[in-house]
Amino acid sequence: MVEEKIKAAEMVGKVIISEETGKKFGNVGNVDFVVESGELLNITVENPSKYIDELNLKADEKGRTVIPFAAVRSIGDFVVISESELV
Repeated sequence: MVEEKIKAAEMVGKVIISEETGKKFGNVGNVDFVVESGELLNITVENPSKYIDELNLKADEKGRTVIPFAAVRSIGDFVVISESELV
């Protein structure tokens, strides 16, 4: 199976949804990564929904909710995350 590459800038604005429940958590605001290695760290959430507050996630220095990139399951029309990876 050939994996399709996607640029981080193409993720910005996409809706973030739960793999388990289908709940909408907000939109991708930014992608944090390590410049030297290219390692993806987090995605920041813009326009957070009420459901994301229930998860008690960390926030960045600007108070925006961050989701560890390890929780991202797929990227297409939506960014699908695994809630079980957030706890």
